[in-house]
Amino acid sequence: MKTLVPFALVLLLVVTAGCDVGSVNALKQSGFARLGTERAATTVSAAYPAPAGRVPVDLGGAQASLWPYTGEGLDGVGSDPVNLVFLGEADPVAVRDALMALDGNRSAFGFPQGAPFDARWSDAVGGVQATYVDGEGWTGSVIQLQLGDYAPLRVHLRLFRVRAPLSNGVAWTVGAAHFEVLIPGTADHQVLSWELAEQIVAADLARSGLLGAAPSQTAALNAAPSYRAIPAVIYNELPAELAQLVGGPAAPVAQDVPIATDGRATVLTLARRAPRAGPTAQHFTLTYGQVVPRPLCAEGPYDYIQVQGPVTFDAEAEVDASGRYAFKSGYSGRLVAVPVDVTQDPPAASGAPFEAHVSEQQHGALDLDASEVASITQRLVPGAGGSEFEHRFLRVATDGALRSQVETRCR
Repeated sequence: MKTLVPFALVLLLVVTAGCDVGSVNALKQSGFARLGTERAATTVSAAYPAPAGRVPVDLGGAQASLWPYTGEGLDGVGSDPVNLVFLGEADPVAVRDALMALDGNRSAFGFPQGAPFDARWSDAVGGVQATYVDGEGWTGSVIQLQLGDYAPLRVHLRLFRVRAPLSNGVAWTVGAAHFEVLIPGTADHQVLSWELAEQIVAADLARSGLLGAAPSQTAALNAAPSYRAIPAVIYNELPAELAQLVGGPAAPVAQDVPIATDGRATVLTLARRAPRAGPTAQHFTLTYGQVVPRPLCAEGPYDYIQVQGPVTFDAEAEVDASGRYAFKSGYSGRLVAVPVDVTQDPPAASGAPFEAHVSEQQHGALDLDASEVASITQRLVPGAGGSEFEHRFLRVATDGALRSQVETRCR
């Protein structure tokens, strides 16, 4: 049976280049020093205005206004809904400490036994995103956490620190969580549920003993009763138990399955802090083996390629004695792609193989006074007639030096 992964789900198949591969390596080698020198070339924050669709929210009698989504850039295009708000002793480092201090026993809350529901929280590898809060401006996901591993299933949580306190002086952090599955034969995930992830985070902080008030819900913030959808070709391959867990219909389905959400965020107030969580490190390799739409310079709706090859991931994070969190992560791979004719079943090779280089580097830091996070992603197809490439750069910092850039070149 052939499996064709939709265009929007192919994350790693081409890479960006407003700088070349050499500059990506320089970013990796120079670490945080590169983030400091980048400021001279960044665009002023006025180039990235507040997104449309910001909404007021009442948080325990305190008033705030925020964009109720997160985005992969600073263009106001939403990716995930905001579904968590943390108050009190709730900067992202404190939330990290609280979740990583817990064991994996969630049986009292009725969650399934088995991975990832019996796992412990750890730092996550994931794409950098940003959100917007009035009074704060754009803020980035310096800290990302996961329950489970990158594959095959995990809960993925992004945290966005807000330095500007609420109207009652309380500090707060915005969160966006989702439950996702790794798409077989790729290094990309498909979101399966917003609500299940939100419930797990709330349950874990309830059992942490750190909450100073019962969890509550905001009024409606974002799209409901659903936001985004699971492509039918992916949904129909899910185990029946997993489809039932995320509240979906029985397979097979002919149409994409909407991802249910009530449009509200759970509010969690932390009264105390957990002991400081230690450093983490990850190193793993995923192997591509999938037929996908050509993600760069496609010549039509049936321009597909078969992609094969390893992509290697590395990440490390630590918190120093002062409470400053810092991380760096990245992936790289050289893949072999073969044009295929998808009008045949199974798809048949229709052209000569070619090489595709993919890479991403991320660095970030967060302390009491400032934060910054940056990612540079490159997808490159070299060739005698000139390279095809896509280059993405995102930087979000509290000093107002913002940059969001996408550049593509086709032969």
